[in-house]
Amino acid sequence: MSSCDAVREQLLDAINGRLSPARQAPVDEHLKTCAECRRIFERERALDHALARRPAHALPASLRAKLTAQTAPAKPKRRWARALAVAAPALGAAALALFVAQRWYTPDPTLITEAVNDHLRVVYAEHPIEIESGGIHQVKPWFTGRLDFAPPIAFSGDEEFPLVGGAIGLFVDRKAATFVFKHRLHTISLFVFRNEGLPFPRRHEALVGRQPASRATAHGFNLLLWQEGDLGYALVSDVDASALARLAGKVASR
Repeated sequence: MSSCDAVREQLLDAINGRLSPARQAPVDEHLKTCAECRRIFERERALDHALARRPAHALPASLRAKLTAQTAPAKPKRRWARALAVAAPALGAAALALFVAQRWYTPDPTLITEAVNDHLRVVYAEHPIEIESGGIHQVKPWFTGRLDFAPPIAFSGDEEFPLVGGAIGLFVDRKAATFVFKHRLHTISLFVFRNEGLPFPRRHEALVGRQPASRATAHGFNLLLWQEGDLGYALVSDVDASALARLAGKVASR
């Protein structure tokens, strides 16, 4: 692994102050001498600060009180106390089974949160594109030497989903190819990255090409997550789910 690769894997931790002094020192030294890593660091730090300043939308006090009242456990009536005591073991077993089922079928939020945050970085960035699109045959070769894999994307965009361009991003702890599409006034981000060790959802509700895919909705954004070989894909936007699925099908066709 090159020194650039090692540093970029730690950039988000460095930005958020999660590195020990011993690990932070070599990162700081590298950033003094590597212009490209320093540019990525500054961009990510600025975007993190911009995201942190987004207004929070708290629940109104009246709605919070109503939800609390609705979800508070009711006190059992005296005549049911004995019946509940008898049924408690069975209910406990059923609750445990439900918990296990929810853990199995509920998508791990790690990749969903990461995909949404990375999409917001694209949306909020002043210059999110590092290579403007002249078609996929101009964008795709640009990644050569900047990634340790070749993103197998052949879709050049069309009238419905024009390809705007591409950039190098960070997805969780690794570099990713970022492709930016448009749909009317909406921005759509496609992230391609190595999938090793990442907690992809086990439940699949869709197909992207021939690959099983997971759908998710978070904070008003629709997502599709899938894998093919040793690569993972995350497609994110605030377009409706049907439009996102159409683009995913075009991306997967090769």
